[in-house]
Amino acid sequence: MRDLAKLPKAHLHLHFTGSLRLSSLREMSVEHGMGLPSALTDGVALRVPADERGWFRFQRLYDAARHCVRSEADMRRLVDEAAADDAAEGSGRLEIQVDPTSYAPFVGGITPAVEIVLDEARAASARHGVEVAVVVAASRMRHPLDARTLARLAARYAGDGPGEVVGFGLSNDERRGDTEQFAHAFRIARRAGLASVPHGGELLGPAHVQEVLGALAPDRLGHGVRSVEDPALLGSLVESGVALEVCPASNVSLGVYEREHDVPLRALVDAGATVALGADDPLLFGSRLVEQYETARTVHGFSDAELADLARASVRASRASQGTQRRLQAGIDSWLAGPDDDDGDLGAATSLSSASHRTTG
Repeated sequence: MRDLAKLPKAHLHLHFTGSLRLSSLREMSVEHGMGLPSALTDGVALRVPADERGWFRFQRLYDAARHCVRSEADMRRLVDEAAADDAAEGSGRLEIQVDPTSYAPFVGGITPAVEIVLDEARAASARHGVEVAVVVAASRMRHPLDARTLARLAARYAGDGPGEVVGFGLSNDERRGDTEQFAHAFRIARRAGLASVPHGGELLGPAHVQEVLGALAPDRLGHGVRSVEDPALLGSLVESGVALEVCPASNVSLGVYEREHDVPLRALVDAGATVALGADDPLLFGSRLVEQYETARTVHGFSDAELADLARASVRASRASQGTQRRLQAGIDSWLAGPDDDDGDLGAATSLSSASHRTTG
């Protein structure tokens, strides 16, 4: 069993505030005089039912955390720490998702908010040795015209390197908003060369996935796990090459599946889907990227060769340059060709990692 923190990989599904370390959130809340719900600070992974009441509780907690990010310094700290945490877990490429609307009031508007994130992404990439690119995301809870504004803003900074915008997303409760009404924003983004990376197929089933496919033409689908319920739909995803950003901890925390064993990771991979594992919102769900790979290993029985294939898929699904992709793929080959780690040393490392996650969130 090789050390999963040494496996090169790309991280394609990580939300901005959701990436916060718990220790940093506490410090920000004190600095700004903001109270925090105990459910955010107790170090216990969120568990809610997969209904509107459950989503409301999740969103309330996320908003409480987001309200503590109230300055340029907070935003820069968040990006820097996200990059450092990903680098420690073997991620060579992070494409972090942000809706700048939430932070705009504290830094003078949505344009400064995006530029702060991009500037710190460039600096953090150099500092920590992991490429940090950005996905700008609209929210289903806001008017589709807001999404068009964000798409035009994202297009101004399009590229594939560190500190550039690589994709355009659509997040929040899948049950809200009319998907078709956001299609114009995604056309703006695609014309600029940005990847289409909306959420879909977690809270809602195959019909919603089909709706997102038809309206938004995704290159990657945030989650998409419910596509397994319709073999024909899953087959079309495989054939068209749409990658699925699968976040096992999120699926369990949000009540989509009762247990880790129920997440259809094996079924998706066996069907030929391109699967990129992601941590989604570690602050609330209690686990970071390596632990998603650990779940694949210990819960779903993935061998080291299969875990290497998952890492390869994440790199292929990223918007990294060909040079970066070749470098990461070579690193994956080297990881797999190397010797197994000593069981005792690996167990100690895993214990230390788990203790760290309990401390940082």
